[in-house]
Amino acid sequence: MMNQEKYVKVRDLHAQGWTISEIAEETGWHRTTISKYLKEGLPAAARPTESTVMTEQWRARIGAMLEKWPRLQAVSVHNKLRALGFTGSYPTVVRAVRDVRGPRFRAADQVSVPIYTDPGEEAQFDFCELDDWADRFGWKAGLVCFGMILSWSRWRIWWFTSSQDREHTFEGMVRFFEGAGGVPMSCRTDRMGALGRSQGRRFELFAPSIGFAAHHGTTIASCQARDAKRKGKIERPFSSLQATFLPEIEADGIPVDLADLNRRAAVWLDRRVHQIESRTTGEKPAARLAVEREFLSPLPIVRFDTDYVEVRRVHNVLPFVSIDANRYSVPPDALGHKVEIRRAVDADLVQIRLAGRLIATHRLVGGRRVDVWNPQHRRDAEAAALGWHHDRPPLQLIEPREHDEHIDRLYLHGDYDVDPVDLERRYPLGLDAEDAG
Repeated sequence: MMNQEKYVKVRDLHAQGWTISEIAEETGWHRTTISKYLKEGLPAAARPTESTVMTEQWRARIGAMLEKWPRLQAVSVHNKLRALGFTGSYPTVVRAVRDVRGPRFRAADQVSVPIYTDPGEEAQFDFCELDDWADRFGWKAGLVCFGMILSWSRWRIWWFTSSQDREHTFEGMVRFFEGAGGVPMSCRTDRMGALGRSQGRRFELFAPSIGFAAHHGTTIASCQARDAKRKGKIERPFSSLQATFLPEIEADGIPVDLADLNRRAAVWLDRRVHQIESRTTGEKPAARLAVEREFLSPLPIVRFDTDYVEVRRVHNVLPFVSIDANRYSVPPDALGHKVEIRRAVDADLVQIRLAGRLIATHRLVGGRRVDVWNPQHRRDAEAAALGWHHDRPPLQLIEPREHDEHIDRLYLHGDYDVDPVDLERRYPLGLDAEDAG
């Protein structure tokens, strides 16, 4: 409830030329509330005072939440208190949070101006490292979040994954294009080492990055060194990610894996971001996306290949190919051949192809120096190594013919006499061929 003192302050600020948004930021009241009081005046019937709503019990709960999550935003605190039965307003919670933590925003070191973009003109993307949250969740693998946002509509995605290499970057961008329903003219980020290399003030994209941009009919633009504000539209949501979303997720129940975390993130963004009016644009991002989608380029007919793909040579003796210090079996007829190894991003299933033909599929295992066999590959390898040939007819016993007495003497006595050879008869000398015949 706005008391007489605050109402007079709001009215005086408005008389001095302050906008409703500026008054809202100064007083902590919502723009709609301030506009209502300026139009209708202070109501005669006073509502319960703030002291009767914000009791010491609620203040203690707020203090406990801020002690556990120092960056938790007041909107999250208000939602949690309402779930516990709190009946006060959001500004009441804001003032209580400020009493504990102080104001959220402070004066910047230097002035800046907003950068305006047209519909479909630009999107911004980046990664946010969350290894400390992975530790809090009890996850062994690292955790990062890929974020991308349309600069005009403010529609965005968060995709939690385990790496920020080139393949994951491309996969995150493709997912964003598919979710938005089109491709913007330009995609801006910082000087990612996975996408290119810096040379002074220049940033040159690697060939795969150029190919990715050409495939989608867009450009990848980079910020100048030490110019993070140029992509502030994606940096600011990362603050909300760590100060609002992740603390709420932890309080509601730690996600079991990346898939669970990504599912909950999509629901949270849809309810708490895309369906809520933006403080900057004054419109819902979901509504503005419906307008901006008409200005986006269509998606390519063929989805860009974001899989990990590499070429390896099969061992020349053993039917194995090495992947991450472990060996995986292939059919014996692939010995010595070069094969293609393919694995989708964030998947543990690897496919091995020879001349475009799928010859093996394995699930990656942990550890080192582990031999992973396909049972059929092992049977074929053992048969080939021992001289077994499944396609050769089985051996047949041949009954011996009638024994010759010379052979009997050979096998029974071990020795026998042989008539001497008449060499003169076999090789006649001094005779013509006709006489020799």
